[in-house]
Amino acid sequence: MNLLIYCHTQITKKNWNNMKNFLVHNENTIKEMCESIGIKQAEDLFKQIPQDVRSSGLDLPEGLSELETQRIIKNLAKENKTDYISFLGGGIYNKFIPACISQVANRFEFNTAYTPYQPEISQGTLQVMYEFQTMICNLTGMDIANATVYDGGTACAEAILMACRITKKYKACVLNSINPEYKKVITTYTNAQSIQVDWVDEIPNETKDYACTLVQTPNYFGEIIQPQKGECLSVICCDPSTLAYLKTPGEFDADIAVGDIQTLGIPMNFGGPTAGYMACKEKYMRQLPGRLAGRTVDKGGNQAFCLTIQTREQHIKREKATSNICSNQALIALCSTLYLSVLGEKGFKQAGYLSTKNAHLLADKLKEKGIKILNKNFFNEFTIEVNDADEFLTKLRNNNILGGIKINKNKILVAATEMNTEEEIEQYITTI
Repeated sequence: MNLLIYCHTQITKKNWNNMKNFLVHNENTIKEMCESIGIKQAEDLFKQIPQDVRSSGLDLPEGLSELETQRIIKNLAKENKTDYISFLGGGIYNKFIPACISQVANRFEFNTAYTPYQPEISQGTLQVMYEFQTMICNLTGMDIANATVYDGGTACAEAILMACRITKKYKACVLNSINPEYKKVITTYTNAQSIQVDWVDEIPNETKDYACTLVQTPNYFGEIIQPQKGECLSVICCDPSTLAYLKTPGEFDADIAVGDIQTLGIPMNFGGPTAGYMACKEKYMRQLPGRLAGRTVDKGGNQAFCLTIQTREQHIKREKATSNICSNQALIALCSTLYLSVLGEKGFKQAGYLSTKNAHLLADKLKEKGIKILNKNFFNEFTIEVNDADEFLTKLRNNNILGGIKINKNKILVAATEMNTEEEIEQYITTI
């Protein structure tokens, strides 16, 4: 992908002189400031805070030299176990990430670009946002996509709020099989907006009273769901890495598609940060939260990029604002854009094929060992039933294998990706 990267930063003499404002205040400056507001010393600013809630100071040891600090940190790091074989999933997956992605994403032109929700950001950042939106539309089969939201849970919650704005109804129907972390975010968002959420095991036939239905496929337990279009708006949440083979939200006639992009070139990072995507039909474009980047032509006839829609209350009338998201995940979207560009269609499909191949191989071998597989149809994640989940997982962990996520005392969620080898799968089977 040809990225147009412009760096407009220029340090002038005037700017350099202005930087003096950021120097630490000296005693004379502090005295002058205190006198101007009628106090003797800075500590007087805190007189209103009761003594019983004040900190009495930090019990810290003497400072260390840089060399001593490095030694301590290295010794602490040795206590981390990083050589586990992972079969964990549940929303965060161990995926192959080409080394070139971090090299490009860490370039200073991207890292120092002005905040990516402002209209004056660099052309390079704007183009990345535009390319990301285009790729999400291609993956999901939807008309319009925004330039990311915080994560998958936020995307789900924002989709419900979006549906309520569109329909003027304040009631949503959500399948219980959605990621439990997404459930918590949805509950927080909708409670604050006085929106009723009905958590159901099956979407009812009558949905005309709802603003939307929300279905995750594959769901948290790995099962592939076939969403049915009802009488209200349809929101489908899906992992974009599965869309190389599974039907897209567009093919299910979804009105809004959401999900997390962690599987598109984002490291696990102890569970975050990740980023979410939102896409929708064109007629709902102005209700999308966040930002949309567009492509145009400048007065010289050159290709140019700009923010075409900004829906924060800082930009438009507050009563018409659809989002108060002030930060963004533009650098994470950059990594996903690079990931999809580097892998290409062929590599993206190969990664999806290897993930599902490894998962089904593991499931077949578990069946042969007498382990019950609870899924009828799954992609790269499935649920098993065992006598004792704690005992099962502990045995694997003692042999450097993270065998899955405990759902309850008898059920475990197991995932495989292209990173798992046949030798690792065989090791899993021989250990249990």
